[in-house]
Amino acid sequence: MKLAAAILLAFPIVACAAPAENKPLPLWEAGVLGGVASTPAYPGSADRSSRGLLLPFLIYRGKVFRADQSGIGARLVKREAVELDVGLAASLPARSDDVAARAGMPNLGTLLEFGPRLKVRVTEPSASSRIRLDIPLRAVIEARAGVRTQGFTFEPKVVYEMRSADGLWTFDANAGVVIGDKKVNRYFYEVQPQYANSTRPAYQADAGLMLTRVGASASRMINQDVRIFGFMRLESYAGAANEDSPLMKKKSGASAGVAFAWTLGRSTRMAGD
Repeated sequence: MKLAAAILLAFPIVACAAPAENKPLPLWEAGVLGGVASTPAYPGSADRSSRGLLLPFLIYRGKVFRADQSGIGARLVKREAVELDVGLAASLPARSDDVAARAGMPNLGTLLEFGPRLKVRVTEPSASSRIRLDIPLRAVIEARAGVRTQGFTFEPKVVYEMRSADGLWTFDANAGVVIGDKKVNRYFYEVQPQYANSTRPAYQADAGLMLTRVGASASRMINQDVRIFGFMRLESYAGAANEDSPLMKKKSGASAGVAFAWTLGRSTRMAGD
């Protein structure tokens, strides 16, 4: 599951390096992705998780099932300005032995998020840029010693996308919030009495705002087969529903990564054929 989650996380960044939209795109592309990334162990953690990855990737641009710059999922409805799909996201696990604030508590497992997403095109400032609103509602599923649900998240955000005229550069920026129900907030921030100690008092988590996030990514096509890209995310936990939790150690957090994608094969059939 760790490997699968890492591949899922890599998809949106790899695929954003596609050529300009006025050029035909292969139905699928496959290759190798490598890079390094550093993120907080969990939202509000003072400890970080840094990883190097070398993984296979697949981009698929089917009419219904898609793995592209927006993520992985099934497109249910597509109109000129509105699209409804079912998407999938993932996050990597964190061992409590590696996170001082959670020492002695259960590990955080691999989390898969699955559910519907409404995408609304707001405007197109130019022929090579657009602004849209994403409205996803996802169930959070933990994979650790079995599979169990861990609540729901709601993550509305505004996304700005831009491509250079030659298609070599792509850029996107986004801003939004993450709101969780009581169960997912308890997963991250609750301290049950059996895990309380002198520096970590018992705490009962509530539903509500988890974080506010802004992010950006950019990619550059070196040649037909090789792309490089990077991303950065900044998160604020100020005003979060559980900012008083003893597990909330920081008021802000940052994630960043750089990577390359080497395409080893692609279909002769174009998407939409």
